[in-house]
Amino acid sequence: MVEFWQAHGWAWVVLPTLIFCARIVDVSISTLRFMFLARGARWPTVLIGFFEALVWIIIISQIIRNLDNVMGFIAYAAGFSAGTYVGIRIEERLAFGKIVMRVITQKPADALLDALKAKQYGVTNFPAEGAKGPVQIIFMVLRRAQLESVVELIKSHNPNAFYTIEDVRFASEGAHPLPPVQARPSAPKFGLWRRRAH
Repeated sequence: MVEFWQAHGWAWVVLPTLIFCARIVDVSISTLRFMFLARGARWPTVLIGFFEALVWIIIISQIIRNLDNVMGFIAYAAGFSAGTYVGIRIEERLAFGKIVMRVITQKPADALLDALKAKQYGVTNFPAEGAKGPVQIIFMVLRRAQLESVVELIKSHNPNAFYTIEDVRFASEGAHPLPPVQARPSAPKFGLWRRRAH
């Protein structure tokens, strides 16, 4: 065992592990860079891009030096998958940036509107015509960190409402500045998706 470790430990265990861990860091950083870029944050994007390129060059240089090591390629691919997951989790926890939310409901939304206004959310609502008759559309611009509390209000007042969520690169404060984010015990569990409650 000692002889095997001395002969193959670096090539088959240590090096692949380092490549795997470095790849997780690389892809996680890349996810953050795209997140900041999509939201117009220039300097964080530039700074993160520098470290992303540095880590990537280190990884590739090690792989090129060990082209006959299959474990290095496996570790590279596995690190990419793991890094993608880690990056998504980091983005969810940061809840950085603003979103636009559209809520469509057939049920009268007066109680929901009052609850949203009581929480100081800026809302715009107007009547419209849906496939099954008259509907009401509510339009809001929120911080991503506020999404969970807004969804809870929708569920409690209009549980069958349909809503969509999209990223916003820039939004002026206008007549309704975004309310401060209130502390929560857990991280937001909602990403960029749409949902119909049943």
